Order: sequence, then structure tokens, then C-alpha cells
Amino acid sequence: MAKIESLFVTRFYKGRLTEFGHKIDEEELHDNCYAIMEDDEAGQQWCEENGYPGYTSYASLTDLTWRSPVFAAVKEALDKHVAEFAKDLEFNLDGRELVLEDLWINILPEGGNHGSHLHPHSVISGTTYVSMPDDTSSLKLEDPRHCMMMAAPPRRKDARRELQAFIYQKPEIGDVFLWESWLRHEVPSNTSEYDRVSVSFNYKWE
Repeated sequence: MAKIESLFVTRFYKGRLTEFGHKIDEEELHDNCYAIMEDDEAGQQWCEENGYPGYTSYASLTDLTWRSPVFAAVKEALDKHVAEFAKDLEFNLDGRELVLEDLWINILPEGGNHGSHLHPHSVISGTTYVSMPDDTSSLKLEDPRHCMMMAAPPRRKDARRELQAFIYQKPEIGDVFLWESWLRHEVPSNTSEYDRVSVSFNYKWE
């Protein structure tokens, strides 16, 4: 009898920021994101010069955990989430560690988006969500085999979830999403009149 099995699984992690570490005040984290944005003239200038809709601290700030105790608490929690995900992925770290490399703020206003991309120099990437209006965009994840399917016909609209070309993950405030950094993803246009606020990060192996 024929046997069909799934191979080369892509794992995706979803948890709550407050599961590990000290309690994190969601309102304090939200207010800190905006306070840092207002002070970050270099980041605002970078966004304007590069046509980034809204604000990101990615190109301007590398010291969020030093600037604010709430970001230090976020890092403490993320370290534990990433350690759990690494166990699930069955990585052989060979005595080395996955450590935080980048941590940055994203504020997308109405119409703001972040095009399809990946994080080629990291191992695990992710986002924790600070403000998610009801009608804002989900995280869109792309099947990593997409570019190699060539002449394959499209999947049926009701195809099983693991066979779909794109998966949408709808976050809630306080969620932590993790994925391997090679997984292509994007944030479609924010259709809400309110800001979509998140904190993204990369972990490297060292």
C-alpha cells in the first residue's frame, strides 16, 4: 500500500511574552516605543529618506535594552522563548548559544506595510506585538519552496494548511512569534486607522 509522509517540516512558534521572566507592563512597553520614536531623530530621518512607512529603529538604535528597563525585561523573556524553540528544532548548538543580535521597534500607520523579506545572517527571528488594532494586518509567511515550484499548478483554495503557499498568522497584543530566519515573511498593508506596533528581533549563534 502506498505511503505518503511530510518531509522537511517548517516549524513556527507562538507564545505569550509574559510566560517567562518578570511581568511586563503592556502599557509601559507601548509608551516606551513612542517615547523612543520621538527622541530618535536619526531613525525618523532614515525612514523618511528610505521611504519606510511609519517608524522603525532598526537602522538607528542598538541599545534598547539599555535605554529602558521594560526592554531589558522583554529581552529576558525572549531569551527563554528562543531557548524553548531551539529545543523543539533539535539544534546541536555544540556548546555555543543563541544570543540576541538585534532588537527594534516597528510602528506602522494606516497603509503602512513591510514587504517580503528574510533575515539571512541570523538563526531565529521573531516579533512580539505591542498594539494590534482589530482590523490590522496579520503576519504573512511564505512557503520556502515557492521559488522552486516552477511549472507546478497552484494549490486548491481549500488545500490543507501545510500545503498552502502562504500562511497568515493573526497576532494579539503580548504574543511572541518565532521562526527560523530563512523563512520569508511580510506585513501586508495596515488597513486600520490606528498604528500597528511591534518589537522585532534576531538571534545569532555564537
